[in-house]
Amino acid sequence: MSTATLPSRVLTVGDLGLPGTPLAAGRGDTPEALLRARIDGQLRALLAYEPGTRSGADPEDLHQMRVAVRRLRSALKLLGPAGDDVRAELKWLGAALGEVRDHDVLIGHLRATVASFEAADQPAGARLVRIFVAERAKAKRRLNRCLGSSRYTALLRSAARLVLTELPLATADGPVVVDVAALIRKPYRKLVKAVAALPADPPDDELHELRIYGKRLRYAAETAKSAARKKEIAQVKSLIKATRQLQDVLGDHQDAVVAAARMRELVATADEAAVGFVAGRIAERELRRRATARAAWPAALSTLDAAAGKLCR
Repeated sequence: MSTATLPSRVLTVGDLGLPGTPLAAGRGDTPEALLRARIDGQLRALLAYEPGTRSGADPEDLHQMRVAVRRLRSALKLLGPAGDDVRAELKWLGAALGEVRDHDVLIGHLRATVASFEAADQPAGARLVRIFVAERAKAKRRLNRCLGSSRYTALLRSAARLVLTELPLATADGPVVVDVAALIRKPYRKLVKAVAALPADPPDDELHELRIYGKRLRYAAETAKSAARKKEIAQVKSLIKATRQLQDVLGDHQDAVVAAARMRELVATADEAAVGFVAGRIAERELRRRATARAAWPAALSTLDAAAGKLCR
């Protein structure tokens, strides 16, 4: 879809009433100042990547817009019930972005895999990839309708009001305290609890849930970084790096699971035998990739445990 046909215009920082300069906060600032700066920064990131997301010129814009949505939802957890409405709308937006992003990841991986096949299988591989490109185009049209809707505009304005007004900081346990360990401890304990509940050979969906817990811990650590004391900054950075490593391993696992499932579907439904044959070859590779990730994630978790333990003890 060309820029000329995109629905509505992209709202700017000024349209939302946000100050021209991003809010800044750091060690020594109040909890409210830290949270407002976090919300302001992620909302600005969302707006910055929206034009590229709409045009589709670079898939990385859509990816970064989705990351901003996730980080914004994580920050709003600190508001308790006061942030629930905006978080719910961000979840709606994240789902629309995620549908396209999932296709981008799958298509990119399939193209690389097909390129490694013999020349005889290249044409069928290209036809296989086109199936998912067509699906992606439909998902992209749905996303652009979301971005052009009054619901999306209302979401942006509601998020901006949280930056511009006094924030009712609270958690289930009472007022927020700017304490690095306190910010990290809750999501870390949830991750530990989820790991403890896993059976010896975890189902694929439970490992996917584990990745989500790790992602929440990473975003909490990113928020805590701005409040960290000088001696804590290196430890927080180590934790962020460890959560990324766990996310990468479990993300690779989930991508392999999804790709293998889609290839199985094609094997069963493909109208062309050559496409079905290529789908079967890809499925076999994805199952090997899944097995590799399953063998690697415990070590990544161990590294994360060590990093989190230094901050939470």
